[in-house]
Amino acid sequence: MSQFIENLKTNLEGKNIEIVFPEGNDPRVLGAAVELAETSYVKPIILGNASELEALADKEQLDISALETINPVDYEDMEMLVDEFVKRRKGKVTAEQAQEILKDVNYFGTMLVHTGRAKGLVSGAVHSTPDTVRPALQIIKTKPGVTRTSGVFFMLREDELYVMGDCAINPELNAEELAEVAVETAKTARSFEMDPRVALLSFSTRGSAKTEETEKVKLATQYAKEKLPEVPIDGELQFDAAFVPSVAEKKAPDSELKGQANVFVFPSLEAGNIGYKIAQRLGGFEAYGPILQGLNKPVNDLSRGCSKDEVFTLALFTATQALTLDNA
Repeated sequence: MSQFIENLKTNLEGKNIEIVFPEGNDPRVLGAAVELAETSYVKPIILGNASELEALADKEQLDISALETINPVDYEDMEMLVDEFVKRRKGKVTAEQAQEILKDVNYFGTMLVHTGRAKGLVSGAVHSTPDTVRPALQIIKTKPGVTRTSGVFFMLREDELYVMGDCAINPELNAEELAEVAVETAKTARSFEMDPRVALLSFSTRGSAKTEETEKVKLATQYAKEKLPEVPIDGELQFDAAFVPSVAEKKAPDSELKGQANVFVFPSLEAGNIGYKIAQRLGGFEAYGPILQGLNKPVNDLSRGCSKDEVFTLALFTATQALTLDNA
């Protein structure tokens, strides 16, 4: 386990941050929840039918006696959640419709976060990314001044640590939106005690090619610098000019990054998704995420191919985000 993950655990020691897991019927999720319950980092709240959870626990040889479980079907405060959901949707749904919608575990779990019953949510082991993100956008919503959420990955290899975004949410971004993602990604890195050095990536470095795509990245860099002037931000840069000092010296000698970027912002979701997976599969990096950013409260999405350990670790990230918001 890297020092970075150990630091997350140290910072969460004794905090018992309440994180809700809507997919209690998945053995990876239930197994991770049992391990989390044995720590003082996270207090897991598991959604599911009690008898089904007990049957799965027996099958997996898990002791779930220490877990808090909630069955949305007979939740005692459902009327309150329905009322709050109707208010949050500002008349777009009736109470009857809300009652039906909240049968969906992701909507139910997100409402637990919205009402303060939990500090964050981890889902996606079974559900698709839209199934996890849609309730968050409708209920949690984005922070003031943020127009959209985006998804970043923390890339770890031993004690090397980088952040890459947007790799999960937005297929296309204009210059203003790309700048916002760059700013939010820098803030996310900083909230995890990194010193962000942000590169907005392209297939061009400093005008080596001039197209609509490269001009977008160049303009986004200007916008991002204006919004976050205290953070080193540069673009448009090819990856080698952002990451290799000797290449940076030749291609962008006046760059404040000097080939030492640790936060990489991709010009499109296509590039971002391909890029982080290459680093993961060819470079041997562990990829943690997507960590959703820009929301009022943390909601994070697992890969459906995730392992139990990845569920555990994403819970640590989510709890850290919640702790940062509490301390803001």
